[in-house]
Order: sequence, then C-alpha cells, then structure tokens
Amino acid sequence: MAVTDDQRPDPDALLEQLRQEEEQATRGKLRIYFGSSAGVGKTYAMLQAARKLLSEGREVLVGVVETHGRSETLALTEGLEVLPPRQIDYRGRSLPEFDLDAALARRPSLILVDELAHSNVAGSRHPKRWQDVEELLANGINVYTTLNVQHLESLNDVVGGITGIRVHETLPDTFFDRADEVVMVDTPADELLARLKAGKVYMGPQAERAARNFFRKGNLMALRELALRRTADRVEDDVQAWRSNKSISQVWKTEAAILCAIGPTQGAEHVVRSAARLAQQLNVSWHAVYVETPQLQRLPDAQRERILRVVRLAHDLGAATAVLQAQDMASALIAHAREHNLSQLMLGRAPAQPAWRRWFSGPGLHQRLAESAPDVDLIEVGRPLATPAAKAPSDAATVSWARWVSQWQRYGLALLACVATTALARPLQPYFDEANIVMLFLLTVVGVSLRWGRGPSVLASFVSVGLFDFFFVAPHLSFAVSDVQYLLTFVVMLAVGLVTGQLTAHLRYQAQVAAEREARSRALFELTRELSGALQTEQVVLSAQESLSRELHGRALVLVLDLQDRLQLPPGVDEQPDPPDLGTARWALDHGQAAGLATDTLPGSPWFYLPLQAPMRARGVLAVRPRDLASVMQPERRAQLDTYASIIGQALERVHYVEVAQDALVHIESERLRNSLLSALSHDLRTPLAVVYGLADTLAALPGLPAAGQDMAQALRQEAQRINAMVNKLLDMARLQSGAVQLRLEWQPIEEVVGSALQAMQPVLSGRKIDIALAPELPLVQLDAVLIERVLCNLLENAAKYTPAGTAIDISAEARDSELLLSVADHGPGLPAGREEQLFDKFTRGEKESSTPGVGLGLAICRAIMQAHQGRIWAETAAGGGARFVLSLPLGTPPSLPDLEDANA
Repeated sequence: MAVTDDQRPDPDALLEQLRQEEEQATRGKLRIYFGSSAGVGKTYAMLQAARKLLSEGREVLVGVVETHGRSETLALTEGLEVLPPRQIDYRGRSLPEFDLDAALARRPSLILVDELAHSNVAGSRHPKRWQDVEELLANGINVYTTLNVQHLESLNDVVGGITGIRVHETLPDTFFDRADEVVMVDTPADELLARLKAGKVYMGPQAERAARNFFRKGNLMALRELALRRTADRVEDDVQAWRSNKSISQVWKTEAAILCAIGPTQGAEHVVRSAARLAQQLNVSWHAVYVETPQLQRLPDAQRERILRVVRLAHDLGAATAVLQAQDMASALIAHAREHNLSQLMLGRAPAQPAWRRWFSGPGLHQRLAESAPDVDLIEVGRPLATPAAKAPSDAATVSWARWVSQWQRYGLALLACVATTALARPLQPYFDEANIVMLFLLTVVGVSLRWGRGPSVLASFVSVGLFDFFFVAPHLSFAVSDVQYLLTFVVMLAVGLVTGQLTAHLRYQAQVAAEREARSRALFELTRELSGALQTEQVVLSAQESLSRELHGRALVLVLDLQDRLQLPPGVDEQPDPPDLGTARWALDHGQAAGLATDTLPGSPWFYLPLQAPMRARGVLAVRPRDLASVMQPERRAQLDTYASIIGQALERVHYVEVAQDALVHIESERLRNSLLSALSHDLRTPLAVVYGLADTLAALPGLPAAGQDMAQALRQEAQRINAMVNKLLDMARLQSGAVQLRLEWQPIEEVVGSALQAMQPVLSGRKIDIALAPELPLVQLDAVLIERVLCNLLENAAKYTPAGTAIDISAEARDSELLLSVADHGPGLPAGREEQLFDKFTRGEKESSTPGVGLGLAICRAIMQAHQGRIWAETAAGGGARFVLSLPLGTPPSLPDLEDANA
C-alpha cells in the first residue's frame, strides 16, 4: 500500500483497496492448474483436490473434464456429480459443449472446467471457454481449471518457435494474472516421455504423431523452463502485492534484482555496463536511477547532459530508469530499493579523500547506505582505467566561464546585502537593542538563501557575524570582544544563520521542484482539454503544436498521414529554415521508435521524431526541436513527451473514426435509399412488362399476320424478356442487400451445380465449345444450389456476351487446402486493366460495353451471393488471354455416409 511522507497510508490507496475487497467478496475464486504440456497431470491433480473437498462436505460439480481415454483420470470422476453437456448443431453434426446456463442455474460452490483455453463451437454464448469461466466467477461461483503454457498469448510465438507448431487457442495473460491461485504441476521430460510411451497421455496413432512432432525431449525441457519461469513471475507479483498491502518496507531477497546508482563522476558509464552484465549473468531485472540533489542540479550543462546520456545508456541496456529529485542521495536510493524490492545496490567506488576532509564532510555515501539499509547488499564497482580527457571545445569553455562569473556574482551580491544591512542598522544602533540588530542580520541571511541559494547564505552567515562584531559590539570598529558572553551570541547567531539558510534553501529547492511538476501537469491537462473538443484533424494539429511549442520553448510540428498514407508537413513549414526530414520521420513511423536527436538513429539531427501511437495504429509523427537537450534525454521529460504523443495520437484516431462514422452513416443512408428505389422500381415495372409480354404473344398468334408483323412481335417479345431479366436482377440485388434472402444450405456435389447451370444457359451458349476440367473425387460442398447456379449463369452469360461468337469457354474446379476453387474463363478481349476489382461494384460496366446491353449488376449479385456463403470471388487475366473469374467456397466436414454393405445386411 502506498504511504505518504510521514509513513501514513495514502487515503486514495485505502479507498481503492476497500473497493477491490468489496468486489472480491462477491466474486468467485479461480484456481489454475498450470503445466508445461499435456500429460503432466493437471486434470488428475484438479480431480484429486476436488475429491478431497468433496470428502470435507463441499459441493463439487464437474462442468467439463477431458480424460482423453486415461483410465486413472476417469476413475477419479466416479462419485462426482457431472453436468450434462449441451449439444450444439454445427454443420450437420451435434457436438457436446459446456452448458454455461445450466451451471449458472445449478450455482454450485465449486465447478471443474477443464482446458481453459478451449475454443467453443460456433453458436455458443462466448467464443472462448475462459469467457465462460469469467461469467461463472462474476456470479460468485468458484472454479478449478487447467492450462498449458503454450496457450498464454504472450508466449504463443515463443512456443511456436521452439516446437515448430503454432497453437491457435490462446487466452490473455491478464486473465491468468487475475487468478487467485496458480498451482504448478511439474513432470520431468523423461518421465513424461515414458508416460506417452505407456499410452497414458494419448492413445494409439495420436500418441505416435505426438512423439514425432511435439513430444520431443528438447521441446519438453524448454516448455518446462517457460512454465517454471512464468509461475515464478506470478509468485513474485504476489509477493510484491503482499508487501504493498501490508506496507512492508524491508527488502525481501526473493529475487536478486539490482539497483544501479548513477553518479556524476566520469566512471558512471562503467558502473552501468557492469550492472547490465551482472543482471544478464543472473538473468534478473535491474533498475538504474540518478538522484539529483540541489548541489548536483547546479552542475554545468555539459556535465548534466553527460549524466543524462548515461541514464539513456542504462535504458538502452534494458534497465528501468528514473531521475529522482531528492535532498539526500542515500535516503532516495534506499527508498527506491525498498519500494521495488531490489536486494542488490551497485555503485561506483568513491575516490580517496584526505582524513581531514572526511572528518569535515562526515560519513560517505557507502557508509550511510550500509548503516541505513543493512538488509540491502552493496556491490562496489572499481574505477575504470584512466583515459586522457578530451580537450573541451571553445564554446564549452565560454559557457563554463560564464557560469563561473554568474556564480561569483551571487556571492558578491550576498556580500553586498550584508554590507547594506550594516549600513541600514548603523544609524539605528542608539535606538535598538543589540538583539534586534541580530534579527536584521538573520533576516538578511534568510533573504539571501531565498534569492541566491545555499552557498551564498553560508557566506552571508559568516559575514553577518563578523560585521555585527566589528560595528555593533564594544569595542567598536574592532574584532576584539570586551565581554566573553558575546562569544555565545556569535556562536548562536552563526548557528541560527546557517540552519535558517539551509532550511530556506531546502524549501526553495522543494518549491522549485513542485512548481516544475505542477507546470508539467497543467500543460498535460490543458492539452487534453483542448484536444477533447477538437472535431477536425486541423484543430488537433494546431492545438498540439501551440501547446508543445509553448511547453518546450522550441519548435513542435505534428506530421499527419494523407489518404495515400504519406506523411505531410503542416502548411508553410517548407518555407521555414531547416524543416524536419520526412525520411527520418517515416522511419520512426514505420518502426514505431523514436529517431533523430538523442537517439541511436540519426542522432546528429536537430529534430527529435516520435511516432503518434494510437490504440489501432500510428497516426503520424511528432517532430520536436527543443531548446535544450535535456528536454528529450531526461527520463521524466521523455516520459512526458511520450504522454504527449499518446494523447495526440488518440485524438487523431478519435477524429478519424468520427469522420469514418459520418461517411458510413451517409453511405448507409444512400444505400438504403437506393435499395428502396430499386425495390419499388422493380415491383412497379413487373406488371407492365407482363402485359407487354402477353400482348407480344397474342400479336404473334394472330392469324394472317404478315411476316414483318411476326418479326416485330418476336422482337417485342425478346426485348420484354431482356427488360424482365434486368428487373429481376434489380430485385435480386435489393433482396440481397436487405438480407431478406435466407440460404438453404445443403451438402451438394459441385458437378451437379455446374451441370444445372450449363443446361439452363444452353440457348445462350449454343454454338460455343465448353471445356470442362473438374478434378476427380471433389468433396461435397455445403451451399445453396439455386444461388450458386445463379452465379454460374451470370458468369457464363457474361462470357457469351463479351466474347466473339464461337469462342470457347473453360470451366474448371479443384480442392485446395480448406477451400474449393471453381473458375469460368474465356478467350475474349479480357478485362479492363486495373479495374478488376471495380467490376464487382453495382452499376459498373467495362470500358467497351457501350454497345452491349446490361445494367452492371450481374457481378455485384455474384459477389453478394458468395459473401453470403462465406466465400470469395475475384477476376483475373487468364493464362492464355481473356478473362477468368474464380469462386472460392469453404470446405467443411460433410456428414459420414452409411456403409451400403451394412445397410443391405
């Protein structure tokens, strides 16, 4: 639990703890039996624990347990109440699944749910079993479950790289971490292989396949290590949570974690690299902190930048870095070590000092650490071999000289303040007692410490005592003292001046730190408030640039993506001197990393580039040209920049999706209007078309009609048929778009569908050669035969319509992987270049279709039907020229046919 500076619990933390405890009181408890692979005994251990609870009088219900044919596991289920599974129809088969509703209605004290990462059959309430478990827990039901390490989402790719097998059933690590208990079930690799060979893991051919692929000794040892490490991480988190809740400040050496103290000396890089090597050898986490005291804050800019580069080096080497603002370095290091449970503190060896200097300066940092934290191991790193110091550049010398002059000005002004106080108090001496004169000098010391810091206040304390003695203590204008009591006055005056000056300087430093933090928090709040009201991308960019430029005292630009996914500079930036480089910005966007100034990528650039990462994707790049290097190197400033980038990225993404939602709404309304018009128009045209068609038949049947009249009647009849076909297509498209068409899925051989389509299109295809190449023994496909036949008819009609008379048409089909591919190809002029995908839009026709009748709906209807079948359709250029349309239908598991011999018997 967090505590305040006076070791009292934080009220906010107490309220949060109470809220969590109330939530946990109504929530069920989750225990996960965790193992490295199948067969280690997770289900067996879970059932043993359940039987023990049953013997103690607890109510236990078996929700689902997978025994995989293991007799020992099956025997443990005897005597336990088993929940009947729920039967779900899936592709013509009835599959058993965990009955969540029955479990909630039964509401047992404890339920066993095996295989936590299992994927439920389509039609279940939740797609994953862990989501069923989450609902059970939310209803106050305790759950025991099992899980293998390869099913954790964060380790899925690692396990896949080790075993060569990618597991698709995973669960989030956050759900695993929220479990109340994790029980590690461990079995050595040799013992597990022996169990597999004895048939206690898998049975028959499945065991042989497992032994050849997944169950190899190297794989099992690696998976065991991953499971043990993940369990250890979980236990470490539990230990940290316990220490925090109990406000335990003592370091527990459960992990040999390292804290590296970065100092202001030249050997800081050597200490950081040594800590990184040790952490790598021990395979532990490590932290690196730099404690900036008031004395260190007044270091030259060049030295401070060098220290910040060391902090950045530690971050690049894998450390969790921080820059702490504190008055005492030892106290800050100990507090950080205890807060993060870091048992080893590594720091550089202090330079040798003369005895007289050690006597005046008091105990060193190492001694104070050893006395204040006896539970922390101190590791001292030797100093590196001396290297010749580089010659400082002339500009650095100029800066150093300017700082030296400024520092002496502060001391000179402190001296002048004491002299002015003396000049003011001298005429008042006859009217004021000496004690009041002392108060004036103490007031001067306080003022000097407030204005110019600790060093000048120390000088003012000594000078004030001397001036008071010289001008106000008899004998006057002499340092001689007539009364020994004045010596005590001088000592007290000096002590009070020094203590007052130190305390005032300390308060000044704390006020300065608090003001900087308040300024950063206010800047973040103002930026968030401005961006929350932005409704356009331009408003987000303008608000972000103004706020960051004001906060960083430099230039800040927001580079956003255009419709072609290219970065664009804000208007007018090209005309300004030294604009940001789009190539570097693009690199930062593509790699999701910072680039430019103070980074490992183009560090010589004057600009610092940071990707604007949003939840879905990066939305642009933030380019900053700060006034000083500390703005991008200091961890706190860098973290603030990362926060700025995240806020801006989220604002850009929010505006983007607002625009997408508006466009989608307009598109939906236009589609609804168009479908309504199509439906109304098609229905209104069907009646007059039927009348025209009937009149044409009547006219053609009149006796004595001349040949010209017969031709006119036949032409009228054909045009009426063509218009009727167009109206039918309009009506079909409206029905498909509205979702009114219900598929009648049946397992059909694709050969019959092709034959039906060819027979229906026989009048259109007369005089053409049809080449059919269907692979032998094609599997059955679950489809709506009438609609797929309509697709083939449309494709055959297009092939006949847009190719010269007598041109051959090819039809082929083959099964590939998990799909059936059916294609219709011709040998005509082919497809318009670059418009293959556009042809499937409604009312879209090719470039050379002006003389060919049609409304451009045939291919749109084909795509809508294929999408309803969870399939695909696309157009491409045939190998020998011409157009080729390919249909892809998903393959499933057809129902097994009865054995004819058994049926006859």
